[in-house]
Amino acid sequence: MSIVEDTKVIRDNIAKFISLQPDMKLDDVFDSAVSLLNQPQFNTPAEQVQVLLLDIGLPHLSGLDAIPLILQKMPQMNIVILTVYEEEDVILKALCAGACSYLSKKASLEEIVTAIRVVAQGGSYMSPSIAREIVNHLMGGRISKATILSDRQKEILQKLVDGKSYLAIANELFLSVETIRSHIKKMYKTLQVNNKAEAIAQYMRGHIR
Repeated sequence: MSIVEDTKVIRDNIAKFISLQPDMKLDDVFDSAVSLLNQPQFNTPAEQVQVLLLDIGLPHLSGLDAIPLILQKMPQMNIVILTVYEEEDVILKALCAGACSYLSKKASLEEIVTAIRVVAQGGSYMSPSIAREIVNHLMGGRISKATILSDRQKEILQKLVDGKSYLAIANELFLSVETIRSHIKKMYKTLQVNNKAEAIAQYMRGHIR
């Protein structure tokens, strides 16, 4: 297997940890996709299972742009993206370009090694946060956000959408204003928004039912 990572500390740590695994062989380590593509020994035997850990934010040629070039030169390569980018559009671009797995750089060295083993055995691996983004996309971003809000939070959100104040909501639900604030604070955290306007915007876009 090989690694393409431009940050030396990360590259060295991963390479060292992989080298300690008795069932793994680290062939090459590169600081850019350009360096990898220029290597003549990159053309490995087709029958050999190959796994490549590939960063996205690389100099000269991004990991996303490199994926089709790598697969053109070596169609049997199993590309595992390892990156800080966890945005839905970036994840989908990488997978559509041909990457078989996607790992967040928040992953531990143990998780990275687990992912490599899964891929080498013909599987696909996603960090939990990445898998959640994909599920959200496939479900239109609706079902997941609806189910993670409590019934009370949905009720309060509906009243916010209706333009009611915290005090009015508290009176209607026979709760204190502080309790309403607490529910709203938790709701913002769940929805990953910072204020009422953003929460209402998600509701109006159909992201919450």
